[in-house]
Amino acid sequence: MQTLLLGADAVEDHAAMPAVIDAVAAAFAADARENTIMPAKSYVDLPQYNGDFRSMPAYVNTETWDAAAVKWVNVHLDNPRDHDLPTVLGTLIYSDPETAFPLAVMDGTVLTRLRTGAAAAVATDHLAVADADSLGLVGAGTQAYTQLEAISSVRDIETVVVADRDSEKQQAFVDAFADRFDVRAGTIEDAAGCDVLSTITPVESPIVKREWLGERTHVNAIGADAAGKQEHDERTLLDAKLVIDNYEQCTHSGEINVPWGEGVLTDTDLHGELGDIVAGTLSGRSDDDGITLFDSTGLAIQDVAAAHVVYENASADGDGTAFSLVDTDTT
Repeated sequence: MQTLLLGADAVEDHAAMPAVIDAVAAAFAADARENTIMPAKSYVDLPQYNGDFRSMPAYVNTETWDAAAVKWVNVHLDNPRDHDLPTVLGTLIYSDPETAFPLAVMDGTVLTRLRTGAAAAVATDHLAVADADSLGLVGAGTQAYTQLEAISSVRDIETVVVADRDSEKQQAFVDAFADRFDVRAGTIEDAAGCDVLSTITPVESPIVKREWLGERTHVNAIGADAAGKQEHDERTLLDAKLVIDNYEQCTHSGEINVPWGEGVLTDTDLHGELGDIVAGTLSGRSDDDGITLFDSTGLAIQDVAAAHVVYENASADGDGTAFSLVDTDTT
């Protein structure tokens, strides 16, 4: 048996967004049904290099497929300046859970971007108003592109407003989508008034005020991925129907982590986890809901789901580079 090597381009080519959204939704539902195994993310801190490694293993068993994987990913803040490398690099090993054979080694950086967008799309599908047609984006980096691609797969988005401190990045985003959407650069306040808002910034002090949000805006809070980070006004978190991806991760390092640690938010303020909504055991948006907010920290089960789509499609198309990685001789 051979292992399939899939680089960033191959991952992109074989990860059709609608299929990734479906797979991620199935993984959330499996998690709610306790058909997943997802140990806590572990960290290897390297202060001497101003960085860290993180390992994210998981097993997912849906109604139609099961798979296991581990992602090895880093955050090295000095990489762009000192080494001309991205801050975040990821590698994923995708394995057959029955035999443990490593079916694929694939780029995890593009995979992470895609599964993050897919998770926001799943949340938007269950929590945004059905006729949502405008999307606001705070942050015009790579994830903003994926947010638009993913969310426009579940809602008929027509108008897009993108806010960013870097006007060149703002304009590049506008130019990239001008032929498909009514897209313009705007302020954070402009973006916050849309039907759906995705925030993708690494800030540690809130930058989106409660009063800027529309009466029934759905928010995907993506940026907070470490303790101390927070993009949204505490009043928003208190007023919104608050949905999280994972209790342990969100209370430690998600959008809610700061007010949670201060005792401003408690269990009674949480509507529940997204997986329960997807599985049908918890309500999504109701007619009486105003603002809804999804706290997305990113889960290993999402990586497994996205990797499953990539591997199956690449295998079917005969793509990737097959190579002998492990010794399978049993004699």
